[in-house]
Amino acid sequence: MERNAAGYVFLLPWLLGFFGLTLGPALASLYLSFTNYDLLQSPDWVGAANYVRILTDDPKFSAAMQVTFTYVILSVPLKLAFALAVAMAFNRGIKGLTLYRAIFYLPSLLGSSVAIAVLWRQLFASDGLINMALWQLFGFEGPSWISNPDYALYTLVMLSIWQFGSPMIIFLAGLRQIPTDMYEAAQMDGAGKARQFFKITLPLLTPVIFFNGVIQTIEAFKAFTPAFIISEGTGGPINSTLFYTLYLYQEAFGFFRMGYASALAWILVIIISLFTAFSFLGARYWVHYDD
Repeated sequence: MERNAAGYVFLLPWLLGFFGLTLGPALASLYLSFTNYDLLQSPDWVGAANYVRILTDDPKFSAAMQVTFTYVILSVPLKLAFALAVAMAFNRGIKGLTLYRAIFYLPSLLGSSVAIAVLWRQLFASDGLINMALWQLFGFEGPSWISNPDYALYTLVMLSIWQFGSPMIIFLAGLRQIPTDMYEAAQMDGAGKARQFFKITLPLLTPVIFFNGVIQTIEAFKAFTPAFIISEGTGGPINSTLFYTLYLYQEAFGFFRMGYASALAWILVIIISLFTAFSFLGARYWVHYDD
């Protein structure tokens, strides 16, 4: 114990943060999810009533689930495909690669910020830069992208794709690990670029694809700031941008239904956990490692 005392002292800040800011609040949230709590009065135990209401008598929950799953299904594959394409272009070797890599990574650092969300709202407004460009170049008068329920969600999908820098860096690292002699041998056997991509690049890159897919999907489920800023916290128009996290925020800090919001939060935890578990179970059938 005396030998390890210094180690425990260095671990103390992390332990305090984990138990005081992560595990403790999580357990408190789990308890509150079975209560009726509004921050002003003591929690009133209601059992599973919050969960029953969410699953059987809450149309906004269904709407938020539909919007969130649509966002995840569209944004994650498109972001990964775009990130892989850029990574493959960089892997060919260009001058100033470090500079370009930093520039393309920058949106991943800024994309979830309030400033970028405000900028995105200005770009896609009815009198925004996008519509001005469409009018000047093609004589086409575009709609108000963020005020039209048919287009509002897709502007957020585009914002997510624009933040491709983080998976791109990981893809680039994975591509650098593929032996070049495999491509040389395939080329000598007459394999073209497309065949090399599907028979060499993709199979050897599946661990990286799996990692990026899991991480980006979890991040997509947790997306909040762009929808909050662009819809001004309403999830509109007509709930077209009502992300699950935004609906949770409305219940907690708009209506002060903290018990109900806690139940929503734990349902999200279950959804993400199930997705992660199924991803790892299915990975054995398509993810190829060294063996």
